[in-house]
Amino acid sequence: MLNLVLYHPQIPPNTGNIGRLCVGIKAKLHLIEPLGFAIDDATVKRAGLDYWQFLDLSLYPSWSAFEEAHPQANCHFYSKKVSRPYTQAQYHQGDYLVFGSETKGLPEDLLREKSSQAWTIPMWGPTRSLNLATSVGIVTYEALRQITKGFE
Repeated sequence: MLNLVLYHPQIPPNTGNIGRLCVGIKAKLHLIEPLGFAIDDATVKRAGLDYWQFLDLSLYPSWSAFEEAHPQANCHFYSKKVSRPYTQAQYHQGDYLVFGSETKGLPEDLLREKSSQAWTIPMWGPTRSLNLATSVGIVTYEALRQITKGFE
């Protein structure tokens, strides 16, 4: 139904939790290298619990390799560096939701190139950013709400 893309993820438990989310909603997880951990890291699998074996996972050596593999992908990009809220995006079955690393986010040149497809999760408090797994969950369930017409 959806594709979740992590660009250079750094923290194993976040990726594990996102993998578990993917299994729960039948989404595919795409990881863009380099990763900040080994994919077989026990911490990743622990966060994904015993669901990791059911995960539909693809690994790419670079962003360009991902783009070559999915030239027609309808991507949405998420960053604290843009101003349009994710709730204004129009989501469709098969979309790709792209999130940056926990430490650097998405590259600014990619955000400039894809500015019409870039969104943010609004925050009003003094925090720098939300946890990656939390952000992915927030956006993913808004996309699912739109796609399934409110889970009816």
